Amino acid sequence: MSERQFKTALMDESAVNRALIRITHEIVEKNKGCQDICLIGIHRRGVPIAHILRENLFHVDGVDVPIDMLDITMYRDDLSERPDLPQPHTPMVEDKPLSVDIQGKTVVLVDDVIYTGRTIRAAIEALFRHGRPAAVQLAVLVDRGHRELPIRPDYVGKNVPTSHEEIVDVHMKDIDGDVGVYLI
Repeated sequence: MSERQFKTALMDESAVNRALIRITHEIVEKNKGCQDICLIGIHRRGVPIAHILRENLFHVDGVDVPIDMLDITMYRDDLSERPDLPQPHTPMVEDKPLSVDIQGKTVVLVDDVIYTGRTIRAAIEALFRHGRPAAVQLAVLVDRGHRELPIRPDYVGKNVPTSHEEIVDVHMKDIDGDVGVYLI
């Protein structure tokens, strides 16, 4: 657990794992297998979640699903309001090509939390710069509501009603050292 105080533990590691196993089965069922899908994790915590889903999909369906990560920083609509983020057209920021061919595939975008929908809008815009998938689906660990755009996930681990002042903090072992979801 990080140094920040949490208000409520929403999901422990076993609850996160159960939610991801359920999402795995839903992906297989909706797509009638996972032969033509690929997983794209949204940087940062969407990436380890996508890796867990990939492992689960292999155990459930026996398919080694292609996977990659997407950094949507340059596609955000709030760059001018966030001086902590790199600005467009700076030499250190480049749009890295995907190692996965998404052309004609069903792409499952994976993120930790969906809130306003703006991150997903940016991810879709970034994704289409790399090809034209047959379909795009969205898997999130937590849906906290408060959408500002007409975006709805296909797969949700847990719906958590929140206020605008609260923060949903997802921890993944590779990044945070533990696994859990906390309401701050």
